[in-house]
Amino acid sequence: QVQLVESGGGLVQAGGSLRLSCAASGRTFSRYAMAWFRQAPGKEREIVARIIWSGDITYYADSVKGRFTISRDNAKNTVYLQMNSLKPEDTAVYYCAAGSIVAVEAYKYDYWGQGTQVTVSS
Repeated sequence: QVQLVESGGGLVQAGGSLRLSCAASGRTFSRYAMAWFRQAPGKEREIVARIIWSGDITYYADSVKGRFTISRDNAKNTVYLQMNSLKPEDTAVYYCAAGSIVAVEAYKYDYWGQGTQVTVSS
């Protein structure tokens, strides 16, 4: 069992930055692929970024490439999402997820956090 708790969301102006953190409980954190998803009102949940257990391989949605960076610290059981050059269309609830397989589909992830709101004003 893994419990995930996100933090770091908030209100920021367009062009600004935020850093999201996801703290995981459990000793098996390093075995899981981790991902950040987001869901805007009236839209489906979509993947933002994904990182494998070792941190060597990452994946980014086209909409955030070059602006967002995912990283993990297995010693701290934490995954991060550094978000730069934020745009109003990045406004959404951001969720952290853990899964035993590497995937972009939300249903393939086993554990989810409660979400943190990110609002980007124009």
